[in-house]
Amino acid sequence: MFGSTEEISITLDGHVAVVELCRPPHNFVHATLLEELADCFEQLGDKVDVRCLVLAAQGKSFCAGADFSRDEGSGDTARRFYAAAVRLFAFCKPVVAAIQGAAIGAGLGLALFADFRIAAAEARFSANFTKLGIHPGFGITHTLPRLVGHQNAAMLLYTGRRIGGAEAVRIGLADGLAPTGALRDVAMALAREIAESAPLAVMATRATLRSGLAEAVAAQTAHEASEQERLFVTADYAEGLRSVAERRAGNFSGR
Repeated sequence: MFGSTEEISITLDGHVAVVELCRPPHNFVHATLLEELADCFEQLGDKVDVRCLVLAAQGKSFCAGADFSRDEGSGDTARRFYAAAVRLFAFCKPVVAAIQGAAIGAGLGLALFADFRIAAAEARFSANFTKLGIHPGFGITHTLPRLVGHQNAAMLLYTGRRIGGAEAVRIGLADGLAPTGALRDVAMALAREIAESAPLAVMATRATLRSGLAEAVAAQTAHEASEQERLFVTADYAEGLRSVAERRAGNFSGR
């Protein structure tokens, strides 16, 4: 199908394009995948017949975070990550994300790029960066407070706690809850409803509502990448990776 790659599938359904991550079961992302995803969105932005997009994923998780097996823990890679993220935030058409399973770390950042999030009840959202011993990234320090307020964002960012779909809806992180078996259908129904409106008017309204967002994310990710680069060389980061892999609390030393 038009624009598809080895790890990204694109299908067209009327005026709705479904962009699907194809790295099951957990759809871990790497810098090249994010760059290809931004390429796909930009191509779809140029297609007049496409009025709304659904961002979905194969497998049990929407996106469980960055693929550290591909050396994602470095300053250069973080900057590539976030340059691609800024391109996503600059996209011109509405996006509905269908969230099943984990949306964690970079996966949460990817979910926050969308205009709307439909979550399965068993979805799990977490900004687990401090559990890993690093500063949050993907512009989350800007986008999360924008959605859920400063206090809710601080609670999630400081603790790295996981919340389910119902709690995500309650605090404004998600916009709707759906049974797992109907998740894609509910997301598609919202996308089709958006696509029924006049497309130029929708894009103009969206541009007004998101005015300055991509620029703010660019500034925020520059700071986030700098802080991450500083923390990547700490003993706490090495311990954070070990503790998360071993599913235990971190034994951090502050060094």
